Amino acid sequence: MTEKYQHIIDALGELDEDTLIKGIEEAVAQNLSTEEAQEIVNACAKGMEKVGDYFEEGEYFVGDLIYAADILQCGMQKLKPCLGADGGAKIGKMVIGSAPGDLHDIGKNIFSSMMEAAGFEVFDLGVDVAPEKFVEKVREVRPNIVGISGLLTLSLDTMGDVIKALKEAGLRDSVRVLIGGNPVSEAVQLRVGADAHSTNAATGVKQCKEWVVA
Repeated sequence: MTEKYQHIIDALGELDEDTLIKGIEEAVAQNLSTEEAQEIVNACAKGMEKVGDYFEEGEYFVGDLIYAADILQCGMQKLKPCLGADGGAKIGKMVIGSAPGDLHDIGKNIFSSMMEAAGFEVFDLGVDVAPEKFVEKVREVRPNIVGISGLLTLSLDTMGDVIKALKEAGLRDSVRVLIGGNPVSEAVQLRVGADAHSTNAATGVKQCKEWVVA
């Protein structure tokens, strides 16, 4: 399906902003149907998968991920009028935020952009998000997944506070919890009671996709 838009996959994968934007603009000028616009979204998702693969292989670095997320957002803004009111078909919902006490958001923002490109509806609560804010949003939107991001060591404890709050609210069993950031590990995952952990955006997105298609 996406072979028609292979140039868009390649442009995003190679961080070629000019080619990506030109390709999307030319497609939009042809009065795309919602279905055709969704094909371009799928092509962008494949392009971001290539970016993630390059990152895992050590060819790209954090700055490249940030740049890829930025040009993806530019492309999606140009495509949005063709996607309809719902912004295209979604494969799942995610509520995400930085752990209580943690003000870092670069990794979270990269991951959120890649999740959106993969077809998720993402509700980003921002940084230093209190446990009750996670609970409130989960109760409101009923997501498949909750993501808790952290860069500070103290976040490893407050991630557990969020999961405990979800459990006390009777919401824990209805969601999968992914923790992410440089200090997380399998040991931390087990200690705080998360379902999975990830230290880079690419593997995190793959895990989330596995959860919703299983």
